[in-house]
Amino acid sequence: MRALLLGIGNPGRQDDGLGPALAEAVERLAIPGVTVDADYQLTVEDAAAIAEHEVVIFADADAAGEAPFSFRTVAARRALEWSSHGVEPETLLGLVEEIFGRAPPAYVLGIRGRCFGELREELSDEARQNLAAALAFVEEWLGRAERSSDAQLAEAVRQGVVQPARSPRTPLAERRPVAATGAVLEELERDRDDR
Repeated sequence: MRALLLGIGNPGRQDDGLGPALAEAVERLAIPGVTVDADYQLTVEDAAAIAEHEVVIFADADAAGEAPFSFRTVAARRALEWSSHGVEPETLLGLVEEIFGRAPPAYVLGIRGRCFGELREELSDEARQNLAAALAFVEEWLGRAERSSDAQLAEAVRQGVVQPARSPRTPLAERRPVAATGAVLEELERDRDDR
């Protein structure tokens, strides 16, 4: 199984750095088949990396979620507009689906944090404890994911370990492409070349 873990957040804003901290810890584990990346926010450029994997975990700090962490499935959602200043996991998966024809199963791991206000590269004590719990979960989950079957996933949903993705309550707006797929891919390629 080829898995991608994307750690999202700003390490310079205390507990907002939980996503990148988890990514760093998972990378040190060197789990076979697991690719790790971290950034301040998700961008459309992440679509290509997501498409190359069989499963994706978006790890981020959560100021209001369950402690020590929450873990839920994410469903693709197509968007009419894009911003270069951050993209939600659901919207990014929608782009992957539109461009590449399918999006892999994806999950959001929200690690509970408390301190987000100060400009400081240090996690709170509670955040460090929650990070340790999330790391243990991810290490076990990634090890199991390779052996998982649909029946095991269904049982995890029944037990409340994994929450199924929720469909939007309102119908989706009519889809009209902002740009042709070829133009979007060319723009992504130019952006990569500029880096």
